Amino acid sequence: MSPLEERIGYKFRNALLLAEALTHPSLGHETQRYHFDNQRLEFLGDAVLQLVITEHLFRHFGGEAEGQLTKLRSRLVSRETLKMHAAALDLGRYLLMGRGEEASGGRERTSTLADAFEALIGAIYLDGGLDTARTFILAQARADLEQVAEEPVDINPKGQLQELLQRISPRSPVYELISQSGRDHEKTFVVQAVWEGIVLGHGSGRSKKQAETAAALEAMRLRRWEEAKPGT
Repeated sequence: MSPLEERIGYKFRNALLLAEALTHPSLGHETQRYHFDNQRLEFLGDAVLQLVITEHLFRHFGGEAEGQLTKLRSRLVSRETLKMHAAALDLGRYLLMGRGEEASGGRERTSTLADAFEALIGAIYLDGGLDTARTFILAQARADLEQVAEEPVDINPKGQLQELLQRISPRSPVYELISQSGRDHEKTFVVQAVWEGIVLGHGSGRSKKQAETAAALEAMRLRRWEEAKPGT
């Protein structure tokens, strides 16, 4: 298995599908020769992703109305979320692209990584079928699915915490990274929310954003600012 196949936990029967999923359109544009790229697989992968996430939400969020389910799905398939999944797999390192695109930061660009992640889903679907693609998608989205189950989509914990604290002081809480552990594609981040010298709460997650959200949620639950004077 290639290093990327080991990361995703799937061995392709047709290696050309994986190569196609990893080929950015800039490669053909730069060489001025016909070269397959990942745009068609991205189109297919987007549809498979939407189906799998929609089906999961339908089955596991039976009490939610259509509008709320739509919001949840939008959150789970946003370009930023897909970029995070691609970054967790270090997908940018494996992309084939033109030199100009690479020089301009293409390997870290949100659109490029999100497109490549969808193309990878499309390739897995064609090579292994819907069940295989579903297993891959749900494994990558596991932490996000757990988070939306605990946190209603309309709640913004960090914004809500800042609003509460600014009624007391103009200073905003800061989120400090305490530790990060695990392999590159399985990292766990631990963060603490601090305000006026008070540690309000801790949180962990597969990304700094998730960890900060968890820390804000704990801070609102503990309400330690009510127990101590700012600056003490």
